[in-house]
Amino acid sequence: MCTTCGCDQGNLYIEGDEHNPHSAFRSAPFSPAPRPALRVTRIDATPFAPVEASAGQLDYGHGEAGTHAPGLTQRKMVEIEMDVLGKNNQLARRNRELFSGKKQLALNLVSSPGSGKTTLLTETLKRLQQRVPCAVIEGDQQTVNDAERIRATGTPAIQVNTGKGCHLDAQMIHAAMQRLPLDDGGIMFIENVGNLVCPASFDLGERHKVAVLSVTEGEDKPLKYPHMFAAASIMLLNKVDLLPYLTFDVEKCLAAAREVNPDITILLVSATRGDGMDAWLDWLETQRCA
Repeated sequence: MCTTCGCDQGNLYIEGDEHNPHSAFRSAPFSPAPRPALRVTRIDATPFAPVEASAGQLDYGHGEAGTHAPGLTQRKMVEIEMDVLGKNNQLARRNRELFSGKKQLALNLVSSPGSGKTTLLTETLKRLQQRVPCAVIEGDQQTVNDAERIRATGTPAIQVNTGKGCHLDAQMIHAAMQRLPLDDGGIMFIENVGNLVCPASFDLGERHKVAVLSVTEGEDKPLKYPHMFAAASIMLLNKVDLLPYLTFDVEKCLAAAREVNPDITILLVSATRGDGMDAWLDWLETQRCA
């Protein structure tokens, strides 16, 4: 369970498992996952008050757990999160060892929905053809649309549908990577579910998180979602071809990102027009050879 939002695996589905009679994901993609019956033994009616409150603000993010879930104390939420993330991090280390053994550069692409990261990824893959072997793990709640877009570029891809889940985790990546070619010296792109909250907490075994932000979003996004931008090594400010039609303050956005993460690399790109793509490919090559 994600203690940030309470999501569970839901109807998790990894493409290719529908024909495996022993798969843990066989009940998916569109049927609810079996859940054990719960028996209510106690109801805690004590109301939860935000840690900080003022006339114009209720802030639930300053408690010990940094969040709030009805019926759970801050201490209990911390214990749950430590347990969940501890198991996830063990699996992430295993993934990292596998990537390292193949000299694979594993990147976790994160963003809010609609940032254009799938288009950015397809244009990147087209430019890397015949130069670098690539593979893609696609994360979404439902459909295989994005994986089909990736495969149209000639790049192998596997779709992971998380159902009610709002992020990929290390176990999903381990299951998916078994179904993809891991060529030595290549790049494994992991496109996470569109969400700037929960994916920040889950290590997948990647070398870097790549935050994609578009100019059609607010320039203060890094301040609103600081954990994600603090965890990212690089931010790609996408759709810069639309700047003449928007009231978006680029310098304010860059300053916000650097306020959260002074070491973050920032590139301005347009996946459709090609702006900044050479700089992005140069960064990929530098990281691949590191």
